[in-house]
Amino acid sequence: MTNACVFERQELVRFGHCDPAGIVFYPRYFEMLNALVEDWFTQGLGVDYAQLLGPRRVGMPSVHLSSDFKRISRMGDVLTQRIEIRKLGRSSLSLAISFDGPDGQRVAFEQVLVCTSLDTHQSTPFPDDLRAALERAAGDKT
Repeated sequence: MTNACVFERQELVRFGHCDPAGIVFYPRYFEMLNALVEDWFTQGLGVDYAQLLGPRRVGMPSVHLSSDFKRISRMGDVLTQRIEIRKLGRSSLSLAISFDGPDGQRVAFEQVLVCTSLDTHQSTPFPDDLRAALERAAGDKT
């Protein structure tokens, strides 16, 4: 589900996400985060992430990532995952990402992505189609 500023989906916490204590092993949250961002590009923005990194040679590496772990998640929990654009620059993108359970926020991330050429590994302005999609998603945060 999307609106002008937020991409949202549900994720089931699976056995493979959990440690021997039966709770999500924190590195698995980062794997979930990466999958969410990839799906947001493809499903939410309409810019195929595999094509972007593959034939188009456009990278979107993280240059900043912070996390706050608020509550535990267990196998069988359903997390509502949300991405909101906080700031859109010429070649960078600041995101607020939240994974929530029925009892409130489980983990919050702040992430900054930078658009790069995979040939030169230097920052580059967002391609026109991606820029247009990001502007639509950002609303007035450009």
